[in-house]
Amino acid sequence: EMLRKDRMLNQGETIDILNRSEYGILSTVGKDNAPYGVPLNFAYVEGVIYFHCAKANGYKIINIINNSNACFTVVDDVCLQPEILSTKYKSAILFGKISIVEDIEEKKKGLEALIKKLSPEYMEVGMKCIDKNTDKTYILKMEVAEMTGKGKK
Repeated sequence: EMLRKDRMLNQGETIDILNRSEYGILSTVGKDNAPYGVPLNFAYVEGVIYFHCAKANGYKIINIINNSNACFTVVDDVCLQPEILSTKYKSAILFGKISIVEDIEEKKKGLEALIKKLSPEYMEVGMKCIDKNTDKTYILKMEVAEMTGKGKK
């Protein structure tokens, strides 16, 4: 539960942070219960966060296979205020279950959402790339169970 209720953002403001931000930190849990955080590009689509990564079994993928619990954190509009020993910011923290997308149409949906968000001026090239490389890429899907936003002006 958020202690500073005066800094709580509403759901619309929190979704705005997700739509504006280019990357966040995905945190997973290892077999040994050790936390693991990795920065990733992402796209938010109707209660789901999509990520993409190489089809390789590194820490992130092994963790997801063994434990689907995940946390995703995004920080936006950061401005240090050294004269008052403070920081202006907006942040979003999301909790949910993450999985590797197997369905080819959903993989394409996730990749298209990423291109639309991160490279909208290259949609045509991006769609060709999707058609060629969908089988070479993992698409991860985090179904958001809880989302909170916080900010200091």
